[in-house]
Amino acid sequence: MITHTVRLLALVALGAALSGCLVGPDYHRPAVPVPARYTELRGWTAAAPQDAAPKGTWWTAFHDPLIDELEPRVAVSNLTVRQDYANYQEALAEVKVARSQLFPTLGLTTSFTRSEGAAQSAAAAGTGATRASRVSNAASLEGTAGWSPDLWGQVRRLIEENAATAEADQALLANATLSEQTLLATTIIELRLTDAGIDLQQRTVTAYRDALRVTEEQGGAGITAAPPSAVITARVALETAQANLIGLGVARAQYAHAVAVLVGENPEDLVVPHSTLMPVLPLVPAGVPSTLLERRPDIAAAERTMAAENATIGIAVAAYYPTLSLSAAGGLSQSPLDGLLHAANRVWSLGATGAETVLDFGERHAEVAAARAAYDGAVASYRNTVLSAFEDVENDLAGLRILAQQAQALDVAVRDAVRGTQIALAEFQAGTVDYTTVAAAQEVQLSDEQSALSVEESRLVDAVALIGDLGGGWSQRELRDPLHAADPPRAGRAVADPATTSP
Repeated sequence: MITHTVRLLALVALGAALSGCLVGPDYHRPAVPVPARYTELRGWTAAAPQDAAPKGTWWTAFHDPLIDELEPRVAVSNLTVRQDYANYQEALAEVKVARSQLFPTLGLTTSFTRSEGAAQSAAAAGTGATRASRVSNAASLEGTAGWSPDLWGQVRRLIEENAATAEADQALLANATLSEQTLLATTIIELRLTDAGIDLQQRTVTAYRDALRVTEEQGGAGITAAPPSAVITARVALETAQANLIGLGVARAQYAHAVAVLVGENPEDLVVPHSTLMPVLPLVPAGVPSTLLERRPDIAAAERTMAAENATIGIAVAAYYPTLSLSAAGGLSQSPLDGLLHAANRVWSLGATGAETVLDFGERHAEVAAARAAYDGAVASYRNTVLSAFEDVENDLAGLRILAQQAQALDVAVRDAVRGTQIALAEFQAGTVDYTTVAAAQEVQLSDEQSALSVEESRLVDAVALIGDLGGGWSQRELRDPLHAADPPRAGRAVADPATTSP
């Protein structure tokens, strides 16, 4: 028995020694061109602490109670996020499935049979006469072990692929969470600006109502400056403003319903009261472009997808090499059942099976070519994701810069428009101008005030977009290695062409 054990151990040791081989290319992240600074941030920028940079709870920078209340619920209740979380958990399970293939499989087989047969005496044996029947019992107890050594690293490459895929899914989960959170913040901002638009329209209705009253009083007093057409014009302006006020209710209801769905509730279950509170426009430090390679979860997902596709090449290459399977069995077998556990009843077997494909008409070559093509596609996707990230941030920065200038110009225009309406109304009351002058001034004032609100909304939305496009405080260091799940998050991988400070 000792000799058999030694043989089995020798086979295991041989398989383990051969398992040191690992075919296929090792993964190295391709370099991507990274600019030293954003185009919108011209000139030399002194390095500064990033204390003001968005952190995990980036939404608090807007100082909006509703945003602060609802944003944490996205990661828990949003159904899109929950779907990505399930995908991540599935990927973690696939890593465990792949790892299990490195180890032998152990089995236990038991059997028991009971049979009845004819028994003959010695005297009757010659004639074949049956004298009695005999019942016999038989049993066996056998343990089995099987192992296919990972001679060429096919299983290890599979583990590598599944681990990278799990990390990609974790990054996709973070990206989905960030996307839904930024969408929620944007929707609440649009809701707030709709409320502000309703307030503006209500003030406009009040102003038009006062103008109609003045026009009717002048018309009734026989003042020539207020003919019947002026009364009709003032009444039409008031009725149009009232209709526009009613129409804003549709947009507000849609935004409120969208907010409810984003936090995983039925639209009718979440009531968002009208508010005059406006979110605060935060100052968002953009940092340097190279930080996007670590701070954007979509970039991290694309990078981990590259690693997974690279491992797939190794899996395909390993198919060129032979496979080896080792098996062992040992146990006890006895019939009749009595004495089953005696050493004399032991049985054993050792075996090894090798297999190699001799001719496959190009199948393995095609599999390797397909895997390399998939990897090349993942590289292109990664580089495109990086370039798109730079584009997103540049667009956000340009939008914030240009909209700030537009907001300043509109502030001046609104002040002048309000003053112009006041002067026109006073001149109309004095009888020096007709009502068309007042109506034109009121229309200009309303248009400028609506434009100012629209620009303010765009600035807030661009600020949310910039925070999201900068990663929202997420870092690649938050990725966990599925092979060491109990360990703290791994340190961020070295980025291509890093630039940690700006001159």
